[in-house]
Amino acid sequence: MGKFMLLVIVFCLALSCKQGTEKETLEEKPEVFLSVDSLPRPIAVNAKVTELLKGWQAFKDMENTFESLYRVDNREDLSLVIEDLIEKQKQLEASEYPEMFNKPQIKSRQKVFQTYILKTKGNLEYRVNTNESTMAMIEAYNAFRGQFNVLVNSELDTTLIFNE
Repeated sequence: MGKFMLLVIVFCLALSCKQGTEKETLEEKPEVFLSVDSLPRPIAVNAKVTELLKGWQAFKDMENTFESLYRVDNREDLSLVIEDLIEKQKQLEASEYPEMFNKPQIKSRQKVFQTYILKTKGNLEYRVNTNESTMAMIEAYNAFRGQFNVLVNSELDTTLIFNE
């Protein structure tokens, strides 16, 4: 009887060891690239803002480059657009702002936009999913454009506040 129990235990151990030796197959997930159809479009600026931005060539250049983001097909295209956005953003930062938009509110939103451009570039270099950083970059760009509308629509007379 003792030998029978010993054989049953050895048999059970052999079966349990055999189940654990199955090879796990690692499936490589195909990389899902950014779907440009799912990207939000830039928000519209009102007519007054459009009129004020006409003479600001550096902003027009950056806007044209940003529009090319919606035509990317692969990682290399996105990398080229991001590199171009970095250059245009530097030119915009160094350019002369229109008087109405030479405000800290505009410059801070531009800095946030620059931060998300660089985050997207980092994700591209490290082959990390770029969907989240690209969406955040577009949101920052929309906040940047939205601030133009806020400044133009604000009818606050600062001379009343600072009048002594």
